Amino acid sequence: MTLRLGLCSVTLRRLDVAGVLAAAVDAGLECVEWGADVHVPAGEEAVAADVRAATEEAGLTVASYGSYYRAGHSDPGAFDGVLRSAVLLGAPRIRVWAGATGTDETSPDARAAVVGDTRRAAALAADAGVRLAYEFHRNTLTDGADRALRLLDEIDHPGVRTYWQPPLDVSDADALRGLDALIDRVAAVHAFSWWPGTTRRPLSARGELWRSALARLRAAGRPLDVLLEFVPDDDEKALAREVRTLRSLRSPRSLR
Repeated sequence: MTLRLGLCSVTLRRLDVAGVLAAAVDAGLECVEWGADVHVPAGEEAVAADVRAATEEAGLTVASYGSYYRAGHSDPGAFDGVLRSAVLLGAPRIRVWAGATGTDETSPDARAAVVGDTRRAAALAADAGVRLAYEFHRNTLTDGADRALRLLDEIDHPGVRTYWQPPLDVSDADALRGLDALIDRVAAVHAFSWWPGTTRRPLSARGELWRSALARLRAAGRPLDVLLEFVPDDDEKALAREVRTLRSLRSPRSLR
């Protein structure tokens, strides 16, 4: 089973598209998740088409479109622009957000809005050959593995999965238990090393976590994207080092 290594363009927000691509190629990566915040704004169709062409010319693949569409919270009409950009970008997957509040803070009506809007967006995306995946994040309805599973079960749509990343200030053991619970519903992974809080550290600082996580993902038996996000100091010069670490941890030979 292949774990494809890539980059979230939000990692290098201060670089233009050409700079992101050059950094990804220099680091030996295979794909890019293009973010809607800077590099491919939703609805700017010419930009999406140009970024797709530039990505392919660089010998890389578009892994996904990192949108900021919040199901049940954003203007529903905004998803049309998100989907058009994703299609023109050649993205097989759109990253969306499960509302704008955590599970405990979300009313039943607001939760129902997230579920209904996700189903609507997933149907539109499926017609265009695109899948959806939730950001796995605090202050949304995917603020824990069991909570993400509950939401996915409620939505009950084959075109909707979730990302996974280590939750903030959660131990390695608890993070891995969450991954085990979600593993069959994971579409892709955002890889970074934060500890404590949002302190950005090299991946090697949590090497045991990532070695174990990648082993589980490899054993899942299907292709998955592992996308580097938030390198220390947002420094493109750190990217090659982080990729070497990730590649080493991905190897079955890294198991002890």
